[in-house]
Amino acid sequence: MSSSQFGSLREDVLVNLKNDMQTVEKFDSEQFNQLVQMIFSFLADPSKSSQLFNQLETFAEDNNVSLPGLKNVFKSLLTIPNNALKKGSTAATFHEELRSLGLSEEKADYFTEQWKKNMATLSSMALGQTLMVNRLVDVDWKFGVTLASSEITKVGNTFVQLKLVLSNGTGELKNSYMELSLQQFYSFLHEMERVKASLEILS
Repeated sequence: MSSSQFGSLREDVLVNLKNDMQTVEKFDSEQFNQLVQMIFSFLADPSKSSQLFNQLETFAEDNNVSLPGLKNVFKSLLTIPNNALKKGSTAATFHEELRSLGLSEEKADYFTEQWKKNMATLSSMALGQTLMVNRLVDVDWKFGVTLASSEITKVGNTFVQLKLVLSNGTGELKNSYMELSLQQFYSFLHEMERVKASLEILS
């Protein structure tokens, strides 16, 4: 698989991921949407792992599926937004990767829509975790306008590209990239202001 987002994963992991997506395709839209909602709820608050287990248990019972198998599928689905966060994937890239893994257009559309809704919050959380172990050295950003797209409604949309330069304390620098729509960027700023306020209270 030549999928860029998953290029850093081992081949056996990629094979398992694609196989699990074939299992996901057997779920109807309502079941799939429920799983996706669980994924983003968990990513937004990983401390609620016990609640997640209960939700998966109930899902397995209600839909007559194997709980161990469901857990494997859920882990694979979780890999997708996690890798997208690490790579700073855009919504378009996210959708493209889902399709390359074998998800139907309908399921890929819904997953991507939820990704867009949650991306700013998850990005700020990921950045906060990154800054706990890395020092922010520099920030560079630029605005852009979509001039061409497969979706006519996206033409003319404004977006923001962020480049963060981080130091791990050993003198080694690494770049972290992020692309957000203008609305997502403002949501991201709002989340970062909340993080800053929390840190000031604790300091």
